[in-house]
Amino acid sequence: QVHSVESGGGLGQVGGELRLSCAASGSIFSIKPMGWYRQAPGKQRDLVARISSSGSTSYADSVKGRFTISRDNAKITVYLEMNSLKPEDTAVYYCNEVPPTAPWGQGTQVTVSS
Repeated sequence: QVHSVESGGGLGQVGGELRLSCAASGSIFSIKPMGWYRQAPGKQRDLVARISSSGSTSYADSVKGRFTISRDNAKITVYLEMNSLKPEDTAVYYCNEVPPTAPWGQGTQVTVSS
């Protein structure tokens, strides 16, 4: 399993940008598809971006064209570049394997204010 620590969240403005980082551990990181998930208050946790071990990416419709997921296998880190922020992007963001078989980390709070 891959264990992750998320960081980089905070207060963003509508139309602004934030960059999230996920420091992972686990010898199998490089072969695992990884994803960023988010959970807004009162809602379920959803996958918003996925990256395969080879770097292929896919996105939820709600973030397509605005968010970019990337990974650095040497640094065992996954990133989420968030642009053109919207209030509906407000959530706690988590990274995990896809599917999420590893324990969840604490996540990082993103709040988008207008």
